Amino acid sequence: MAYTFTTLKTAIQEYTDNTESTFVGQLSRFIINAEERIFKECQLDVFRKSSQGTASSGNKFLTKPNDFLAPNSLSVINSSSNEFLLYKQVTALQDYTPNPDTTGTPKYYADWDDVSFLLSPTPDSNYTVELHYFYRPTSITASGDGTSWLGTNAELALLYGSLVEAYTFMKGEADLLQLYNARFQESLQWMKNLGEGLQTRDQYRYDRVRRDVA
Repeated sequence: MAYTFTTLKTAIQEYTDNTESTFVGQLSRFIINAEERIFKECQLDVFRKSSQGTASSGNKFLTKPNDFLAPNSLSVINSSSNEFLLYKQVTALQDYTPNPDTTGTPKYYADWDDVSFLLSPTPDSNYTVELHYFYRPTSITASGDGTSWLGTNAELALLYGSLVEAYTFMKGEADLLQLYNARFQESLQWMKNLGEGLQTRDQYRYDRVRRDVA
């Protein structure tokens, strides 16, 4: 069954048999933590988007979108063609251009911090750039209609992930926490089969996604 924010909160309370006010006040946080774990463990096409911006002349930093989670690709649009930058670690970029005043068409990029990429060399002009990235969708706890893609299409992962967070908060029985976590991991595996298997191949060119037989 699909979950809305309201029905998911109700399910968490029913599974844990807990309606204590402090616990109820943390329900949104349990759900948000579960969503965050899912977003970071499963790469689904539905969580991808693209954005265009400007790499400014003389500025070695490029601001990330507010909903940025992880990079897929970054390119400079030069003469109507996309020139893709290579993703490296910050130290590799600093080794490539020790002097930040070294300018040119950017060839490399790296995660500098939560809000910025580092470019190398520093742009010698204003360049239009296109970023393809995994983004953090609006939480089911904050959506206008109380629904989300996870609540509709990955309801078991969202439920059991939330139960793991809730039962950890309660300091509940280890056996039950282990059961909830196992169900959560099983649900994540189904999502990974979809996002990292079925969505990346077609049966005309590739065989079916297979699992090891016990």
